[in-house]
Amino acid sequence: MTRSSPRIHLSPVVVGLIAAALAALLIVIGIARGSIPVNPHSLAVAFLLGAGSWGVIAWAIAQAAVDVERDLVQVETREIEQE
Repeated sequence: MTRSSPRIHLSPVVVGLIAAALAALLIVIGIARGSIPVNPHSLAVAFLLGAGSWGVIAWAIAQAAVDVERDLVQVETREIEQE
């Protein structure tokens, strides 16, 4: 008998928000270290490109994983019904 590890089920939106929050934290660290000039335009670009892209990409990957899992369940259900 194989044991499966416990899984944490998060929605894709939550995964995207967590990734965006981590990116925002890294941006704030970059600002504190002086890597980003502190003016409104630079901050807006940093947050939109950094946190925005990380959030969208993480959401897309998580959504794709959910879709694949849903498709696998449908295939397994059809196979069981056909037997």
